Amino acid sequence: MSGMLELLMQHKIVAILRGIEDRHADAAGQALIDGGIHMMEVTMNTEGAAVMIERWRSRFGGKAAVGAGTVTDMARAREAVAAGAQFLISPNLDEEVIAYGRERGLSVWPGVMTPTEIVKAWKAGADAVKIFPMGTLGTGYLKEIRGPLNDIPMIATGGVDLHNISDYFKAGANAVGMGGKLVNLEWIREGKYDLVTERARQFATAVQAL
Repeated sequence: MSGMLELLMQHKIVAILRGIEDRHADAAGQALIDGGIHMMEVTMNTEGAAVMIERWRSRFGGKAAVGAGTVTDMARAREAVAAGAQFLISPNLDEEVIAYGRERGLSVWPGVMTPTEIVKAWKAGADAVKIFPMGTLGTGYLKEIRGPLNDIPMIATGGVDLHNISDYFKAGANAVGMGGKLVNLEWIREGKYDLVTERARQFATAVQAL
């Protein structure tokens, strides 16, 4: 098992930062870490994503793993790797991106939906897959595909909140990806980092109790 996959299985949450402004990024990252979040991704469609990833790697080294999200193609993969991303996550399955990451010793967790895509991603070298969009598919879908595909680590992304997070894990998720429900950009822009930390703590506590 790769180091990143091990971290994923242990901490169970990847915080997704999408559309965050560079000037708020460091304080937001620190607030999440203070609340017990140890895996964070900056999406590559966020302005200045590569700069933030690079800075976070030096600032948060040893405290949190920093990855790139929305790595939809090779151009974004190259940019993310050059910035020092420790893992790559995408909403889609691009086998070239998986190969590129693997060659560089990085975990790549592609976005998949159907059983065919899940197995294809696994065969292409993904050591976990992101089931997306879970908010629409629902936990019933996850439970059904889990039966025949029980050996592939799955990250459920979309629709997770404090009330239903345990349902995701009961349905077979190994981890969850969380955006706005965990990373409230309004709070961040208003400087309410204590609220960000408290929310992070609630989620971190919830998954460790599972």
